[in-house]
Amino acid sequence: MTVRKDHLDVTATTLLLACCLFWGFQQVLVKATLAEVPPVFQAAVRFAGATLLLWIWCRMRGVALFTRDGSLGAGLLAGALFAGEFACIYLGLQHTSASRLTVFLYTSPFWVAALLPLFVKTERLRPVQWAGLACAFAAVAFALREGFLGGGAGVTWPGDLLGLAAGALWGLTTVTIRSTTLARVSAEKMLYYQVAVSTIVLPFLSAGLGEHWDFEFSAFAAVSLLVQTVVGAFASYLAWMWMLGRYPATKISVFVFFTPIFALLFGALWLREAVTPSLLAALALVAAGIVLVNRKPG
Repeated sequence: MTVRKDHLDVTATTLLLACCLFWGFQQVLVKATLAEVPPVFQAAVRFAGATLLLWIWCRMRGVALFTRDGSLGAGLLAGALFAGEFACIYLGLQHTSASRLTVFLYTSPFWVAALLPLFVKTERLRPVQWAGLACAFAAVAFALREGFLGGGAGVTWPGDLLGLAAGALWGLTTVTIRSTTLARVSAEKMLYYQVAVSTIVLPFLSAGLGEHWDFEFSAFAAVSLLVQTVVGAFASYLAWMWMLGRYPATKISVFVFFTPIFALLFGALWLREAVTPSLLAALALVAAGIVLVNRKPG
């Protein structure tokens, strides 16, 4: 029986910071690899590798993946939402900067906070926490405006909107996990549904988009795909699923607003992406939202 906690302890905070740091770097890594590997094909390769790694992990640890527990329908739904999220992320990176897309991707807590309390009463937010979400939402709206007007970052609205769509799909995935039978399965099985369905869906989407499949990767592309697979799609997402099963989803989801800050840093240092005043202001508002949502009563 999984013991759930009502707050984020040191273990959760440390894991979240490590995941956010890597996820911020990962968005920049994916964009840097687009010159060699098409976006959806890149995602498909990544999740195929993660599915294999997770299957091996479960075999070694004796984790049952295929026993009947009533979670199949919810698992397939979560997997489809997950695949859609990453299709939007990888396609969106062709049209906007990694730092901007990451800001829009992390609108997912809005969906979680708005929908999850309808199904899980313990996830309800207090007025001050809703104020934090409103603060973060204002930040995203402010940054999106720049993408439409063509400011210092250029006209980026197609990628920005794909980032918003990815954030909505991520939020809906979290709601599905916490409000269905998936909340009672192991973290490994929860993740397996998502990476396995993505492994099936994404190659068809890639082919439908006419992407060219080439398995003769350069050393950089090979290392990039390896890191995305082992650290990203396997280790960090397994840690995320483990935390979803033990800590409040609303607080976890908002905490990861730190990821855009790391993406901004890596994007500016590596890809020389534009760091506009609007984006910096948005990140400041997002940080304020994190503080408000995670503020304890009393």
